[in-house]
Amino acid sequence: MPILGIDEVGRGPLAGPLVIGAVILPDEERDWFSELKDSKKLTAKKREELSKLILAESATGLGWVPAAELDQIGISKALSLATHRAVKSIQSLHVPFSQIVIDGKINFLANTPLAPYVSTLIKADAKVKAVSAASIIAKVARDKYMINLAPKYPEYGFDQHVGYGTKAHVQAIYQYGLTPEHRKSFEPCKSLSDFTTPAAKTRKNTTSIGHQAEQAVANYLKQQGHTIIEQNHKTYFYEIDIISTKDGRIYFTEVKYRKSATHGDGLDAITKAKLHQMQFAAESFLKYGSTTFKNHQPLLAAASVSGTQFENITWFPLG
Repeated sequence: MPILGIDEVGRGPLAGPLVIGAVILPDEERDWFSELKDSKKLTAKKREELSKLILAESATGLGWVPAAELDQIGISKALSLATHRAVKSIQSLHVPFSQIVIDGKINFLANTPLAPYVSTLIKADAKVKAVSAASIIAKVARDKYMINLAPKYPEYGFDQHVGYGTKAHVQAIYQYGLTPEHRKSFEPCKSLSDFTTPAAKTRKNTTSIGHQAEQAVANYLKQQGHTIIEQNHKTYFYEIDIISTKDGRIYFTEVKYRKSATHGDGLDAITKAKLHQMQFAAESFLKYGSTTFKNHQPLLAAASVSGTQFENITWFPLG
C-alpha cells in the first residue's frame, strides 16, 4: 500500500498562513515521479507544473492555519492543527495507505489513532516522493495565496517575498504598519504590536509653528557643525524631528516649542515613556531605515525652542 507523505510550508514567515500538504501518490509510477524533490530546490515554474500533475493524479489534502489563529495557539500547536486538517481532508477521499511519513523530527499526529503508522524523517521532502509532492502542493498553494494579497497590500511586496522576513518586507512593516496577515507573535511584529496607533495620530503639534521650530533647531545645529541628514522623518510607528551627524556620531533630536521659556524647557517633556519611544525610533532607523550610518554611535537629544522668532534655542544630548 502507498505512503501518505506530509510536509509543511510557511513555518517561519512574518505574514501569511501555515500550510501542511498531504499526498498519496498513485500506485502506478508516473514519468513525473523522477522530478519530485524538495519544493525549495525547484523553480516556481516547475513547482507549478508538478503541482498540477500531483493534484490531478494523486490523493491530496491541505491544512491551513491563518496568521491570526497561529498567534492565538502558537507555532507548535498550529503545526499539529494544520497536519490534522490536512489528514482529515485526505481521509475524506477514502484512499488507503499503509504508512505516514512526516518531514522533520516531530510526530504531529501523536496521541491520535494514526500515531502508530507515523514515521518522522529529517529532509524527507528530498528522500520520499510522497513527501516531496506534499511539499510542492503546499508551497504552490501558499505562494498563490500570498501573491493574491499583493494587490490588496501593494506597499508590502507579498508577491516577491511571500511573507518571509526580507529586509524589504521588514522596512515596509516599519513604514506602513502591520496588516491582518502579519503574525503578531513573531518578531519584529510582536514588539510593534504594542504600537497600535499610528505615530501620525499621536504626534505633537505639527502646525507651521512646530515646523518653524524644527527648522530653527536644524539651522542652529548646522552652525554647531552638524550635518542634517533628515528632518521630520516619518514611519507608521514613529517620527523623528531631526537626524544629524557630527564627529562620527548620529543624533536623533526631539524638538519642543514653548511660547515662553517660563513654561519649561524641552527636557520637561521627555518623560520615561517618551525616552523609550525615542530610543525605539533611533534603533529602528539605524536597523531598517538606513545602512549608511550603521557604524555611527547613536545619541538621543532634545531641543527647547521659545520666543516669537524662535530665537531662544537650547539643545542638549540625553544621557
